[in-house]
Amino acid sequence: MTHFSQSSFLDGPPQPLVLALDRRGRTPFELYRLIASPSQPSFLLDSGKRSHRGHDYSFLGSDPFAVLIGRQGQTVLRTNEGDEHSSQDPFGSLSRLLTYPPIAPLPGLPPFWGGAVGYLSYDLVREFEILPSLAKDDLQLPYLQFGLYDIVTVIDHQTDCLQLIFSPPMERFLGEPREKLYHEGIDRLAEWEARLSRRPLPLKNFPSFDQKAFHPDQTRDAYLNQVRSCQEYIAAGDIYQANLSHRFTLDPPNTYDDKIDRQPYEQTLYRCLQAVNPSPFSGLMHFDDVTLISSSPERLVRLHNGQADTRPIAGTRPRGLDPCDDQRLIGELLANEKERAEHLMLVDLERNDLGRVCRFGSVRVDEFMAIEQYSHVNHIVSHISGVLKPNATPFDLIRALFPGGTITGVPKIRCMEIIEKLEPVRRGLYTGSFGYIGWNGNLDLNIVIRTLIWCAGKGYLQVGAGIVADSDPAKEYEETLQKAQAFFSALQQA
Repeated sequence: MTHFSQSSFLDGPPQPLVLALDRRGRTPFELYRLIASPSQPSFLLDSGKRSHRGHDYSFLGSDPFAVLIGRQGQTVLRTNEGDEHSSQDPFGSLSRLLTYPPIAPLPGLPPFWGGAVGYLSYDLVREFEILPSLAKDDLQLPYLQFGLYDIVTVIDHQTDCLQLIFSPPMERFLGEPREKLYHEGIDRLAEWEARLSRRPLPLKNFPSFDQKAFHPDQTRDAYLNQVRSCQEYIAAGDIYQANLSHRFTLDPPNTYDDKIDRQPYEQTLYRCLQAVNPSPFSGLMHFDDVTLISSSPERLVRLHNGQADTRPIAGTRPRGLDPCDDQRLIGELLANEKERAEHLMLVDLERNDLGRVCRFGSVRVDEFMAIEQYSHVNHIVSHISGVLKPNATPFDLIRALFPGGTITGVPKIRCMEIIEKLEPVRRGLYTGSFGYIGWNGNLDLNIVIRTLIWCAGKGYLQVGAGIVADSDPAKEYEETLQKAQAFFSALQQA
């Protein structure tokens, strides 16, 4: 039944129990629907078929044994026994939950098999840096929210294997009888196997609607004026480049009831989005107060067995009308001096950020200015890696890179100050990160772009563009619309 023997679990070092199952051709989303509970947090980290440098797995889970919710200067740890309130800072609280000695990796295991899964809001940076408070915080979402999971479902896209993995945190291995944990693991794996054996109910049909269902929160002229103001800061020497964004609001159909329809509606949107624009860092993350529906193409940072890497995106053009037109637009993108200079600037920023926590001389650019193609846009991407210093923690790595330079600018802190002045509302989850931080010390976090934030019965989609001295404000606005087009197309299918 299990990947590792009873004697190994009982007498060996702390290790997970693994149950191999028949995937039977089911997609990550189809499996997620079988385990997701409307009343419990759940997640799907979906790499699909777009694999990039080791991104060969999809992970899904539901019913965490605890949820950490962090706001400015306060946290709540929610368990079945109640809420534990603290005045500790949110990021430090998350770090302390995962500071036990890591559970050592074993051959054949995926990079993640238990730990914390959730999001870091862009505004978490206020715990690290002093920024002005000028933009309206209209959504008032937590700075971070993570579920703690001891059972995870894993799909290996290279081998097409499906695994159920039980792995309690090290705290339980150190404090409870091993035989008790073993029998608990066997029982719970059997329970989850039964959940995955069910037939999924059909998704509820919702009325189709067009692009007009998205309402811009500000006018085109207002965004163009923001771009011009940003260029004034560039001309004055404050910054070299900044990312400016604007937001759309999605109103659901008139028949929508948030208490009844929220989960099937979110799942319908995600299914349609994946059909239109599958991306390597996609996901669906459901909490009590908010859901993220994402087709993100960008990784913020990954840490696997001490090796750190990031994959910045900077440079965008729309897809062509046909393959020849596509190649023409790609050629124009790669030859554009503005795009090349902007990309190089951001690669240097990410190298410097990694260099703060990686061994001297280990940071390198493994791939430079490659093209990645998506349903509606082509992107320029690079890949940068380094070896984490022996005394640096996974949380030191996150803090060094968060938030990503591609969605703030150069220099990062001054750009964030200017973003706070120019953008009318707080970014919240937009350009934050979501993903996992494992019991084994591994982590993988995306950048929350091309993502619909669903809360209080409405959806919010934010899109941005990189602004430099010679940017054409009108063209930058059009670029933001191209990035939003995958969502508009998905909604027409919903």
